[in-house]
Amino acid sequence: MRYRSAALLLFPLPALAQTSAPPDTTRAVALPEATITGYGQQLPLRRTAAAVGVLSQADFERFPQNALTQAVNTLPGVRLEERATASYRLSVRGSTLRSPFGVRNTKVYYQGIPFTEASGSTPLNLLDPSLLGGLEVIKGPAASVYGAGTGGAVLLTGRRPAAGETHVSAGFTAGSFGLRRTTAAVETGTATGYWRAAYARQTLDGYRQQSALRRDVLTMDGEWQPTTRQTVGLHALYTDIDYQLPGGLTRAQFAADPRQARPGTATAPGTVAQRTYYASRTALLGATHEARFTERLSLRSVLYLSGSRINTPYLIDFERNTLLGGGGRTVLSYRTALAGRTLRLQAGAEGQSGFESARSYQNRAGQPGALRYDDEIRTLTGFAFAQADYELPAGLLLTAGASYNRLRYRISRLSDAATNPTGYELTRDFRPQVSPRVALLREFGPALAVYGSVSTGFSPPTEEEIRPSDGSINRALQAERATSYEVGARGTIWHQRLRYEVALYDQRQRQTITTRTTDLGTQLFLNAGTTRQRGVEVAVNGLLWRRRWVRNQYFSGGSHQQTRTESSLRAFVSYAYNHYRFGSYQRAGQDFSGHRLTGTAPHTLTAGLDFSQRQGFYLSPTVNHQSRLPLNDANTEYAAGYWTFGGRGGWRGRLGPLVLDVFGGGENLTDRRYSLGNDLNAFGGRYFQPAPARNWYAGVAVKW
Repeated sequence: MRYRSAALLLFPLPALAQTSAPPDTTRAVALPEATITGYGQQLPLRRTAAAVGVLSQADFERFPQNALTQAVNTLPGVRLEERATASYRLSVRGSTLRSPFGVRNTKVYYQGIPFTEASGSTPLNLLDPSLLGGLEVIKGPAASVYGAGTGGAVLLTGRRPAAGETHVSAGFTAGSFGLRRTTAAVETGTATGYWRAAYARQTLDGYRQQSALRRDVLTMDGEWQPTTRQTVGLHALYTDIDYQLPGGLTRAQFAADPRQARPGTATAPGTVAQRTYYASRTALLGATHEARFTERLSLRSVLYLSGSRINTPYLIDFERNTLLGGGGRTVLSYRTALAGRTLRLQAGAEGQSGFESARSYQNRAGQPGALRYDDEIRTLTGFAFAQADYELPAGLLLTAGASYNRLRYRISRLSDAATNPTGYELTRDFRPQVSPRVALLREFGPALAVYGSVSTGFSPPTEEEIRPSDGSINRALQAERATSYEVGARGTIWHQRLRYEVALYDQRQRQTITTRTTDLGTQLFLNAGTTRQRGVEVAVNGLLWRRRWVRNQYFSGGSHQQTRTESSLRAFVSYAYNHYRFGSYQRAGQDFSGHRLTGTAPHTLTAGLDFSQRQGFYLSPTVNHQSRLPLNDANTEYAAGYWTFGGRGGWRGRLGPLVLDVFGGGENLTDRRYSLGNDLNAFGGRYFQPAPARNWYAGVAVKW
C-alpha cells in the first residue's frame, strides 16, 4: 500500500515575529500500515498469510480517473483491460482466458455487499474511480471465506469523510478524444458515523470509430450507531451507462488504421452499420448491520437488492435483458484465548438469487428485428464457511478454513423461433463442493514475515458461458477446480523506508474453461483439460527522500502557531513473472498440450515516482510494460509487447477557505501503438482491440 502526502500552501496571518526551525531530515521513518479486511481477520497486512494487493484513495488519484485500469494495474499479478471504452476484463493470476468480456472467476464486494451477480459476472463498468476510497485484491482461490472462484476476490470501499469534517466538493476534467468529466460530492462525518452523496458524469467521443461513452453514476452512503453496540449502514448506487462497441481488427487492419471500427464484408455488415453498443440502467440498494454483543462476540449481516435493464445490439443479435437480484451475507465472529493464546473464530453464510428475462432479436442497424429466442433464467447460489486463526508460540499464526458451495441454473426457453417455438426447460445443478484452505505465518519483527498456504477453489461456469449469445445451451460445460500452493514474504528495509512483498505460487487447475470466437463475434466456451500456472510477484514501495520544515508564528497577545511543510520523493515497483502452460488439452483434432496459456503475458512491470514539494507542487510519472502474449491456443499468433509512459502533475493547496487541486497530464506519451483487451482465439484473426494513442487531460478539483 502506498501512502502519499502533499504540502499545502498556507497564507499566514499578520504576525509580530516568525521563526523557522531547521529542516528535519531524520533517516528513520516508520511507514504507516493500515488494517485490511483480507480473509475477514482485520489484521495488519504483515500479519496476513496471503498475497493481498491494496490500493488507497491516493493511488486512484495519481491517475486520470476516467478509467480504473491504470491504478489497478500497479498491483503485481493483476491485469485490468478495456476491450472497448469502459468494457472491463479483469485477470487475477491468469483468469483472462475465460473472460472475453466482463469480470468472471473473481468475486467482487462493494461496501461489503456482494457486487458479483448470482450468475457469476461482475459489472465493474458501473463504478467510477472517483467514488472509490480503497481496494483490496486477494489473489488465488479465496473460497474459504468468499465462496466459489479460483481467481480471487476484490473488496471495494467508498470514500468516507473523517470525524468532525463537513465538505462540499466538485471537479471538472477535459481531455483528448472528447473526454469530459464532472464530479460533485457532499459529505459529513461524526464520531459515530458519516453520510456522503456523490455524482460523477463522464462522456467521451472515443479514440476509435464506434467507441463513444456516456456514464452517469450516483451513490449515497451512510453509517451511524443507534447504540454503542450497534452500527447500521445504508448504501445505494445508480448507474446509467451507454457505450459503443467498435469490434476487433485483423493484424492488417490494425496496422493500416487502428482507429477504424470492425469493417463489414460482402456477407456481414460491420459494427458501424449495425450500430453496436451496450446500454444499461442499474440500481443497487444494500443495508449492513453489525451487533457487538460483547468485546469478543459480534455479528455482521448484509442484505441487498439489485435490478438492471440492458440492451446490447451486436453484429447479428439485439439482446434485451432484465435482471433482478438479491441476497445476503452474515458472519459471526468470536475471539477467545486457548492455552493463553488468541483464537479468532468466524462462521457464516452467503446466499444470492437472480432472475433474468433475456430476449434476443435480429439486429437491424441498432433496432430489434424478429425474435430469435426468449429465455427466463433463475439462478440460486450460496455457500457456508468457517475459519479459525490461532496465535501459536514463536510468533506463528495458523489459519484454517473451508466453505461448502452450491449453484443451480434453471433455464426456461419460452420460445425458440428457429427450432422449437414451444420452448423447453433445462436445469443445471452443479455438484456441491467443499473448498478448504490452510496457511501458516511467522513474523520476525517489522522487517520480515513469511507465510505458506495451500488452498483450493471451485469456479462454476457463469450464465453467459452456459448460454452464449448465439442462443445455444452448453450442457457439457463443467466447473473449474484448482489447488494452489503459495509461499511469500513481506516486511520493511532501509530503516523502514521501503516496504516489500514477494509471493511464489503454483496453481494446478482442472477442467479449465477456454473460449473461441465465431465469425459473427459470438463467444463459445469449452473445458480445456488441465493447466499449470506458476508465477512470482514482487512489489516494493516507500519513501526515498523527505525533508521537513517547521515554521513558528507568534501573534500579538502571545498566541503561537506552528506550520509544518515537507518535500518528499516516493517510489513503487511491481513485477510479475508468469509461467503458465496447458497440461493435457486436445481440441478439434489438435493437441495444445504444453502450449503457453492464451492471453497471459510472461512479464508485466509497473513503476512510478511521486514527488511532492513544500509549496504544493507535485509530479507522478508512471511506466508500464507488458511482454508479448499468445492470442490463440495454438500459439501461432502473438500480440507484440509494449512499454507505455504517462504522468500527472499539478498543485494542491489552499486559497482562502478552498482546497484546490489543479492538475494535468498525459497517457501513452511515446505514442506507442498496441492492443489492450485482445480477443482470444478470434475467428478470422480479429484479435486486436487498439488502445488510445497519445492523449492529454487537465482539470481542477475544489473542496470547501
